[in-house]
Amino acid sequence: MIKSKFAISIHILSLLASYPGEWLTSDFIASSLNSNAALVRKELSMLREAGLVESKEGKNGGNRLARSTKDIRMSEVFNLVKEEHIFSYAPNTPNPECSVGKLINEALNNLFTGIDNAVYKQLHGITLEEFTRKYF
Repeated sequence: MIKSKFAISIHILSLLASYPGEWLTSDFIASSLNSNAALVRKELSMLREAGLVESKEGKNGGNRLARSTKDIRMSEVFNLVKEEHIFSYAPNTPNPECSVGKLINEALNNLFTGIDNAVYKQLHGITLEEFTRKYF
């Protein structure tokens, strides 16, 4: 679900930002999230593939930011975790014989696209540096 994936990813990035240059273990990150390390490793993998996080294996290994906090935009994280749209369609295919059913998904798609674009625009104006500055 986008709501929790976005929050988890931002939490991880914010924690890494608060320890610049240090290698944080998934167990340490999980303790901050009050979660388990397996979930953290899954999210770290996604963030690593996107070039936001780098990882090092071994005794002194861990994870850290791969880029400066001023170069990471909230919109990047949004695009990583967003599926098709923020909102989703009804699980059943609408009845194509119904005057509403045959057109509803197209109308919803237009609405959802507008919502997605508005959220992206809002998040694009915020860097990780600006976000974390609010509580560091």
